[in-house]
Amino acid sequence: MLLLPAGRAGAAAAQDPSGKAGASCRSRPENLQKNWLREFYQVVHTHKPHFMALHCQEFGGKNYEASMSHVDKFVKELLSSDAMKDYNRARVYLDENYKSQEHFTALGSFYFLHESLKNIYQFDFKAKKYKKVTGKEIYSDTLESTPMLEKEKFPQDYFPECKWSRKGFIRTRWCITDCAFDLVNIHLFHDASNLIAWETSPSVYSGIRHKALGYVLDRIIDQRFEKVSYFVFGDFNFRLDAKAVVETLCAKATMQTIRAADTNEVVKLIFRESDNDRKVMLQLEKKLFDYFNQDVFRDNNGTALLEFDRELSVFKDRLYELDISFPPSYPYSEDSSQGKQYMNTRCPAWCDRILMSHSAKELILKVSMGLQPLCFPCIAFIFNTVRKF
Repeated sequence: MLLLPAGRAGAAAAQDPSGKAGASCRSRPENLQKNWLREFYQVVHTHKPHFMALHCQEFGGKNYEASMSHVDKFVKELLSSDAMKDYNRARVYLDENYKSQEHFTALGSFYFLHESLKNIYQFDFKAKKYKKVTGKEIYSDTLESTPMLEKEKFPQDYFPECKWSRKGFIRTRWCITDCAFDLVNIHLFHDASNLIAWETSPSVYSGIRHKALGYVLDRIIDQRFEKVSYFVFGDFNFRLDAKAVVETLCAKATMQTIRAADTNEVVKLIFRESDNDRKVMLQLEKKLFDYFNQDVFRDNNGTALLEFDRELSVFKDRLYELDISFPPSYPYSEDSSQGKQYMNTRCPAWCDRILMSHSAKELILKVSMGLQPLCFPCIAFIFNTVRKF
């Protein structure tokens, strides 16, 4: 099974040029789609998974109505391409109902089943039984009434700063050779302001994400259905501890505070070296994180900064993650000529993750040791391919 938390990078392939995406570029959407699909097909060709799950967030970008034609083209290409011809069954769930503010999440979940995979079933949450998967089906406008998934948008009071949040999750359940598991597409809340994130350790935004993720985990293991192993993957918006990062990167710097003349509100922080002609090391604003040396985030895959990646530690008794061996996945430049550069809007972080229950971890270990039938074909490749898109 190949799990791909494509996040905004995947969603970017089906959005307009003004959309925000981790690996997007400000180019014509058809060019972006072509490049992204080429990389996607290469992963499929290399690993040949029998079951493949692709989770996208912010599907359609910011301008949903204008972008839906690109979304339709993206989906059609995926389902009909020669590279995917051996996947004779598929399920696609797209939350496209942007006019419904109380339900809209902009999530997209794709599941592809190889023709060699026999006897695979999907759970009907309304009938509370499994149904055999046949053919290719697409669901979009009617996700709330689709019994083959659970979709929820987080309550508005979880993130009161945002007038219209699209954050939420979609859950599906599958069974292969008597092995049942949940796949959860998730999008958690972002940091609205670098200045506010910098104020405390951990930040207030970390607390908001903690609350939302806890809600999801409680929801998928409640008493309504049998408990099974689960994988949660998508855009968690996990950020580095901003206060600790700044204190480390600018340990020998002096800080200048700039306030708005009318409100006295802090609008900018400037960190300068104490010597070396007081060179500017970091400029921090609400949506600006401009550090003078981006190599620190890329060298050795950013390993030196992993000590500040702390948000998952709260859930160590409930969730497991394999070692991170890739650079921060956000926020890559939207300029295709600078694909390895980070934008100077946010501190780079590992936002896009694949997490699992401890029972799922044990299943992986048994498969790798040959003690469990290969109900998860190609499971060894789940965690080391998607970051290269």
